[in-house]
Amino acid sequence: MRHFGHIPPAERARLFHQEPCDFGADSAARTLAAALGATLYSPATRPKLADDVLKQAARGVVSMVLCLEDSIDDAEVVDGEANLVRQFADLDARGVEVPLLFIRVRTPEQIPDLVRRLGPAGRLLSGFVLPKFTDERGVPFLEALVTAEATGGRRLFAMPVLESPELLHLETRTEALTGIARTVDKYRDRVLALRLGVTDFCSAYGLRRSPDMTAYDVRIVTSVIADVVNVLGRSDGTGFTITGPVWEYFRSQERMFKPQLRRSPFLEGRAEELRNALIEHDLDGLLREIELDRANGLMGKTCIHPSHVLPVHALSVVSHEEFSDAQDILRPERGGGGVLRSAYTNKMNEVKPHRAWAERTLLRAEVFGVAKEDIGFVELLAAGLTD
Repeated sequence: MRHFGHIPPAERARLFHQEPCDFGADSAARTLAAALGATLYSPATRPKLADDVLKQAARGVVSMVLCLEDSIDDAEVVDGEANLVRQFADLDARGVEVPLLFIRVRTPEQIPDLVRRLGPAGRLLSGFVLPKFTDERGVPFLEALVTAEATGGRRLFAMPVLESPELLHLETRTEALTGIARTVDKYRDRVLALRLGVTDFCSAYGLRRSPDMTAYDVRIVTSVIADVVNVLGRSDGTGFTITGPVWEYFRSQERMFKPQLRRSPFLEGRAEELRNALIEHDLDGLLREIELDRANGLMGKTCIHPSHVLPVHALSVVSHEEFSDAQDILRPERGGGGVLRSAYTNKMNEVKPHRAWAERTLLRAEVFGVAKEDIGFVELLAAGLTD
């Protein structure tokens, strides 16, 4: 699979200076962590889940979480597990490519049990999402994953969700983060990414951000994100990919903006008018939050609605200017450091301080591609819309 693989090759050639690479469930963990993009969550109880998975894949989704936890009622767990077994068998029988599929469980015991019950269809499973992860609660989940790997005979990844009150409360945060860091480092080869459960953070104080606010406008949430990145997102080789928080708002008619966007004068470069149109469709807050995610060291995003996927992916494509800067910084002859003027003659590139940024940018360029010099977010968004 590849990002923007659902659009015709000729259209990709028009849009990209460097096209997104191919990847799959067996790719290197570093590549998969960067390629997760907009990870779409779906309740495990959906009766036509297999159809839903393939429908979203055709629209550009490359990672999905099938949820047995907060998205379903406590009384639905047994039926949800049985439904997952049926739906995986259905997908396996069709013999088609599927996105990276993860199951969000409630208890460690579910992990080896589900792998056993999935049988041969377990080959379609990339791993598990581990809720309310702490040092104490996380180890049993990760040990269960190790057991399940032995049972299934294939690699499985964990994506712990950082959402517990211990992380939120100031008096326990440092100890909680230190414990989590110790645990995920021990199981580093199996931890694909860390996910932020901002909805749970807000819940602890009875908060909920409005559609015109981002997670970064809620100061208590911002402080947690900053500390999580500080401890767990370092670029010195000890850090992990940390994904952006969920955006809760959407319109019931998700495709209303498509005709307007395709007719719009934005394609002629009028970015302010684009912003106004997106505001009308409740996307302005999402776009601002995606930009702030990256500025704060996060990559990818949890999504609960299909209309959020394409904006996340379109804003993840590396601009030609970013690519040019990153390549200049990482040229072998620059190994000794120094300062240089950017090829776009609009900024200073300082080789040593900007090296980690450049490496991260080229990784994103590998999986999301590099836009041509005259291609921006609007063109990418419009091209990715499917009928």
